[in-house]
Formats: sequence, C-alpha cells, structure tokens
Amino acid sequence: MQSNRVWRNETSSSRLEGLTAAIVRIGCALLLGLLCLAQARRAGAQGAPTSGSIDSRAWGGRLAESVAPAATDDAAEPPVLSAMNAAAERPSRLAMGPPDAGAGQVKEIYLDRKVPVKQEMILEGMMSYGNYKIFASGYDEKLYTGGVEYDRHSWGRFLGSEMDYVAEILPFVLLDKPLKTNPYGSPSYPVNVNKGIREYVPGLGISPIGFRWQWRSGKKIRPYLEAKGGVLAFTKKVPATQATYVNFSLQSATGVQVMLNPKWGLRLGVFSDFHFSNAFIVASNPGLDVMNANLGLSYHF
Repeated sequence: MQSNRVWRNETSSSRLEGLTAAIVRIGCALLLGLLCLAQARRAGAQGAPTSGSIDSRAWGGRLAESVAPAATDDAAEPPVLSAMNAAAERPSRLAMGPPDAGAGQVKEIYLDRKVPVKQEMILEGMMSYGNYKIFASGYDEKLYTGGVEYDRHSWGRFLGSEMDYVAEILPFVLLDKPLKTNPYGSPSYPVNVNKGIREYVPGLGISPIGFRWQWRSGKKIRPYLEAKGGVLAFTKKVPATQATYVNFSLQSATGVQVMLNPKWGLRLGVFSDFHFSNAFIVASNPGLDVMNANLGLSYHF
C-alpha cells in the first residue's frame, strides 16, 4: 500500500516536471520569435532609402502632399513595410515625387493612377491604280475614297505587335467606271469604244469592324497590317446595272506609319486591296477588286 502511494507521488511529480519543462520551452520559443521580429523591423528601418514615414491615408486616390516627420519608435511599422502594404491593398503604380525632395522626406506618392488607352484619329485618302480578278469579275474601274479612321489599342499584343480595334467612316466615295458595262461589271462591246466613255458615281461608306497589327510601337517608323469590313452605298447600281445600290466591302492593307512627333504621324499605305460586291443578295453579283494606295495624317491621344 505504501509502495503504491510512493509510485503515485513519483508519477505526479514527473508529470508536473514535464509540464513545467514544456511551458518553459514554449515561452523560450515565443521570446526568440519576438526578438527575431523586432530585429527584422529594426534592420528594415535602418535599410530604408529615406527615414521619412509615409502617410498611407489617401484622399481622392492619392496621399497627402504634406511632408511627414521621421519615425523614431522602433515598434512603429517601417516605411518600406507601410508602402508595400499600401500597394498590396490598392494595386496601382507608385510615382514618387521630384528628386529634389530633401533627405528624410517623402514629397508625394500617387495611387490608383490609370494608364491611358492609346488612341488615334487618322484623316486619310485612297486612290486605286489597277484591277485584278480574284474575288470579282469587274475591271477598268477605279475607286477614290476619303474619310476618318479611329484606332484604339484594345486587344493587347499578338506576334510581337500591338493589336488595335479599327473603325472607319468614308463620307467621300467616288467610282470611276465605263458608262456602259456588261453584267459582270466590265466594259461592254465594243470594248475599245466604251472604255473611253466614263461616268463618276458618288457614294459613302462605313466600316465598323476592323483590326490593325502594328509593330515597333515605341519607334519612329512603325509598320502595320490591317483589315476592315463594312458597306458602301452609291447613287446608282454598281458596278453593273444588274447589281445593287448597297454593296459589302472588305479592305486589307499594309503600310508604315512615320511619327513626326509624339502626337502626330504620317501614314503611308504602300499596298491595299479594296473589294466590294453584293454577296448575291440579288441574282447578279459582279463585284470589283481594286489595288490602291493611301496617305493619312494621324493624331495620337
């Protein structure tokens, strides 16, 4: 009986000693962790590029412009950690103030500053210099256009180029064609006679769907490739009397843009194809393909 009591007392004593040792170990670990954290904060404060504190209370998307005094309390959050926390909470680009700010001072920090979207307006004209028969049968006809094109950098990059959305309005469209044509849009017989008898048919057009690939966007010389689709409307049925007043258009072009300054540029389309036809909305679909060149003046904003 006495031996059992002794064994129980020894067991209780050993458990108490084990619990005490565990508490001591945990306390030492916590103390060591706190010491490491304090040392890391002190090292961050010493390694900061400036000793000025950053006021992270933003008003209207930017921090206060007043200069804050230097932090002296080691327990306070270091400026580097404060700036990192502010940037993580509000993802944006930090823009430091001018470099003439005094030592130990922070002039100004902007948050939530959005990068503006690149846009262009191009005033351009086009003239054709030949025909070919690939998608259409008409020939010996020329097309002249003038209008405004809008480009917006909307779709990121593709094959190393900026990919832009393109739309175009053509208030001036003029078709130079033989007065008498066959159902295919070509001069009627006798060809040599009717080729010399011309008429000019005015119209207008719009191309709401298009894209442009432009390379070397940050350089002075910028080659591009573009395509546009829309409709053309004329005052009479073209390119033949059996066709329609309204035709569908498809343009493809290659060229180069030369920047004159950061805002203005000169655009030269070295080769482009302008196709229009009625897509068989009536029984006869003559159509026309013209080779052309264009020249434009672009404004960037």
